[in-house]
Amino acid sequence: LAHTPSPRLTPLLVRLPHHTITMIHTTLQDEGPKTASVEDANMGVFPLSKIVGQEAIKQALLLGTINSRMGGIAISGGRGTAKSVMARALHRIMPPIEVVKDSEFNLDPELPGEADDFLKDKLAAAGTDLEAGIEALGTEVIPCPFVQVPLNVMEDRLLGSVNVEQSVRTGKTVFEPGLLARAHRGVLYVDDINLLDTELTNILLSVLSDGFVKVEREGISVRYPCRPLLIATFNPEEADLRDHLLDRMSCALSCDAKPLSMEQRIEAVDEVLGFSERNKDATIMEKILDDEDQLKTRIVFARESLKELELSYDQKLYLAEEAARAGCQGHRGEIFACEIARASAALNDRTVVEADDLRLAVKLAIMPRGTFITDPDMQDEEMMPPPPPPPPPPQQDQEQDEDL
Repeated sequence: LAHTPSPRLTPLLVRLPHHTITMIHTTLQDEGPKTASVEDANMGVFPLSKIVGQEAIKQALLLGTINSRMGGIAISGGRGTAKSVMARALHRIMPPIEVVKDSEFNLDPELPGEADDFLKDKLAAAGTDLEAGIEALGTEVIPCPFVQVPLNVMEDRLLGSVNVEQSVRTGKTVFEPGLLARAHRGVLYVDDINLLDTELTNILLSVLSDGFVKVEREGISVRYPCRPLLIATFNPEEADLRDHLLDRMSCALSCDAKPLSMEQRIEAVDEVLGFSERNKDATIMEKILDDEDQLKTRIVFARESLKELELSYDQKLYLAEEAARAGCQGHRGEIFACEIARASAALNDRTVVEADDLRLAVKLAIMPRGTFITDPDMQDEEMMPPPPPPPPPPQQDQEQDEDL
C-alpha cells in the first residue's frame, strides 16, 4: 500500500495551505529508525498491507480516507473473513488532523461555517467575528479519531446529553458531546450494524445525509458537524441489512466474493503468526511503519489534489449510462461513482480523471448496487469503454507564462 509521491507534487507543496503543511510535518517528524517496541504499531492492530486478498475492499477503504464525500463503506462476510481487522487497520494509515484548539467537536479551522452552536454563541457574546474568533483561538494537531459504536449504545451516549453533575456544580447547563462528536473528520466504525437498534440506524442515516447532528432535549438545543468515514461490517447470515442503509453507502462489498486459494490461506496464516511475533523481527516492523508513514503523506497530498479534480460532461454521462444499464435505483450510484473516480485520480497523482479511474468507480459503486454481483473484478469485459479525459484548459499555459 505504500506510495511515494511523484515529482508532480513538488509544485503542489508550494501551494499547500499552512494547516496542510503542518499535518505533513507532524506525520513525518518522527521519521527515522523505528523499533517494534514503539507503542507498538497502533496498539498491535494488524496492518492493512499484510491482509491477504480483498483488494477491492482495501482499495475502497483507502479511497475513503481521501474523499470524505464518499460517506460510508459497508463490508459483509462470514465469520473470520477479516472484516473487523480491515476496518481497524485503516486507523493505522490515517494522517493526523488539525482542529481548533480545545475543540470538543474536532472543528476544522478552514471551515468556520461548520462551527458548533456553543462556539458561535460564545464568540457572538464577545462581539467577535466568527472567522476572526476561530483564528484567535489557535489550532492544534491531533491523531485522527477512531470511534467504535457498541451495539448496546444508548441514544444519549451517541448524540450527547446534559452532564448533570457539572451542571449542578457550575449552575448552568453543561452539554457533554457524544460519540458522533468525537468521530467528526475521523472514522466511525459499527460492527454488526445489521444488529443495531432501528432507531440508532436511522440516526446514522441522518448523519450520513446531513453532515451534522441536531440535539434538542432537557432545555438545550445544539447543532454540531459530523462528517466521519463510516465503516460498517456485518455477517449476512445473522440478519439482513436494511436496503436504504446500504443505499447511503458509497461501496457495499463482500469478503466472501472471492475465496482465497490454498496458497493464499497459507500466506494469511504466515502473516498473522509473523505479526504476532513482531518483537522478534524489528526489521519487518520498521518496514511496515515506514511504508505507513509514506502512505499517510500520500493521503495528505491526495486530499489537496482532490480539490482541483473534476469530471467532464462525457465522463459523467458514461457513469450515468453504466448506472442505468446496471439497473441502479435512484442516482446515488453515479454520484458516488464520481466521488470514487476523483479520489482514485488524486491518489495516483493525476491531474485529470482518466479511464482507469472511471472503471474502478463502476466496479466499486455501480456494479454491486445494480446487479447483486459481489465480485467487482468479474465484469471488466462487460463494461463500455470510458471516454478519454478532458483536454487541459487552453488558458493554463498562458497563466503559467504570465507568472514567469
